[in-house]
Amino acid sequence: MTFEIGLVFGIIGVAMILFFTERLSIDTVSILVMVTFLITGILDIKEGLAGFSNYATITIGAMFVISAAILKTGLLDTFIQLMNRQAERGSFFLLLTIMLVSGLLSAFINDTAVVALLMPAVIQMGRKNEIPVSQLLMPLSFGALMGGVSTLLGTSTNILVSGIAEREGLPEFGVFEMTKGGIVFFAVGILYILTIGKWLIPKRKSASDLSDSTNLGNYLVEIMINEDFEQLDEPIFKQSIFKKLGIEILQIVRADGKKVRVYPNSSIQEGDLIRVTIEKNALEKIKKEKGISLKTELEWNQENLTDEDQKIIEAMVTPQSRLINRTLDSFNFRNLLPEMVVLGIRHRPGLMDTLVKKTRLNPGDILLLRSPKESVHSLDKKNDLLLLTENKVKNINKVQSMLTLFTLIAVIALAALNILPIVVSAVSGAVLVILFNSIDPKEAYEAIDWKVIFMLAGVLSMGAALEKTGGAEFLGNLITENLREYGPRAVLAGVFGLTFLLTNVMSNNATAAILAPIAISIADNIGVESRPFLMAVTFAASLSFMTPMGYQTNTMIYNPGNYKFKDYLIVGSPLNIIFWVLAIWLIPLLYPF
Repeated sequence: MTFEIGLVFGIIGVAMILFFTERLSIDTVSILVMVTFLITGILDIKEGLAGFSNYATITIGAMFVISAAILKTGLLDTFIQLMNRQAERGSFFLLLTIMLVSGLLSAFINDTAVVALLMPAVIQMGRKNEIPVSQLLMPLSFGALMGGVSTLLGTSTNILVSGIAEREGLPEFGVFEMTKGGIVFFAVGILYILTIGKWLIPKRKSASDLSDSTNLGNYLVEIMINEDFEQLDEPIFKQSIFKKLGIEILQIVRADGKKVRVYPNSSIQEGDLIRVTIEKNALEKIKKEKGISLKTELEWNQENLTDEDQKIIEAMVTPQSRLINRTLDSFNFRNLLPEMVVLGIRHRPGLMDTLVKKTRLNPGDILLLRSPKESVHSLDKKNDLLLLTENKVKNINKVQSMLTLFTLIAVIALAALNILPIVVSAVSGAVLVILFNSIDPKEAYEAIDWKVIFMLAGVLSMGAALEKTGGAEFLGNLITENLREYGPRAVLAGVFGLTFLLTNVMSNNATAAILAPIAISIADNIGVESRPFLMAVTFAASLSFMTPMGYQTNTMIYNPGNYKFKDYLIVGSPLNIIFWVLAIWLIPLLYPF
């Protein structure tokens, strides 16, 4: 092993640790890796920045725009109505319909967007029909993942591996080349969920009331201000007791019963009843403060926190949100949504004991918000938060909707018939939906998940560095030396198994970018076609069920479904093993060595 190969392995190893620990965002790590390759001279400027001009990156960006246009038209509301009808027939038919709908849509539309569209409706169906939401959201995410591997356009990973193949001088994937294998995986996956999986998925009560939806629990407290309070008639921002004890004021009720909205300049007056949230240790200390009497602790409910023109809503932090890794204090949430107040957060590790405004947010965290009724749907225009408690109301323009649907069909057909390369048809489709006013230019830019674009550009440099330095060949030789004597299927089994293990602990795209060049090298080493090995990497990288961080849609359902980490291991591990065994037989049959 040369020094250059060792350096590449060291850089990628550090990147994998950062991916796993999530200390930095995945796009930041990816760009950092690319810059490191440039600084060390492993890649020159053209090679290092090639990911930005790679056809896979551009295609994925264009498909984000087309997907957003399809969702905006309201065309897919028909599928929600179908699921509503099936919900009345029972949980079996609802589960089947959820998986079929999410899988079908994800075959052609970004799967994260599909789950974001369907999740609020699925949550409401569960609550309305008294079906635990935990029983529904995992099939929703898994169905989207399995449907996404059925076509080239289904996930960014499929397009990424196709782009790597094209870079190495191999034929790129056809639009429906993966369909024959994807359908088998999809059918087996549905059968598993409806039989074994149905009993393994937890029947856990969802966060259906406000106390379950926040970190505040029993620490919503009412305090009464009397004449001995030292800072009467002074504004909140000057109140030393509140700062010292970390008390967060939610609402003030004056002596005459008038409810006062809380602002930094709101004054504290004698006779005020103040609803606050405090930490455990502060609860005891406040009882000893002069001029403050502690009322009995309250349970969270709508009456305590709202007046007639306001309501309580739940909204989830999306994977592309600007709030990720930020605290509400540092981001200044009021600048993002000035009419809304954050009451609480349901955080990934469980119910927290820290103040709402000091909590660092993660994808999938649920914010409990107090909002004026007329402002609720302002969230629909933001990509930072997904409204969970209500469905969007769309005014459907039938002509515009049909033009948008026609555009998607044309993009698929032109690429499938080899009339245009996929990148050309996708970019043309993105331009058309803007010209049709299905989506305006500003919305088109906002629809593109730029974290994914930068991440792709960065991780492509990993594969390029492995290929250029001979690292891919070195690892390929290492794998084939141990498995060659057992035949190509054994080697394929090793590639598939390694891919699905890695993709469950780090980005599926990063996994594919690293292993696709190695898969090509392995095929060369044993003298067989590279297609089955590339398909193994592609399928395994997207079929990620064992952890909540294995794929964005798994992260999105984690908190709304009230899941625990072990739930993914219990439900997802058998499914991954079944797919592993199936792949060893199926892939060589459909894509011969």
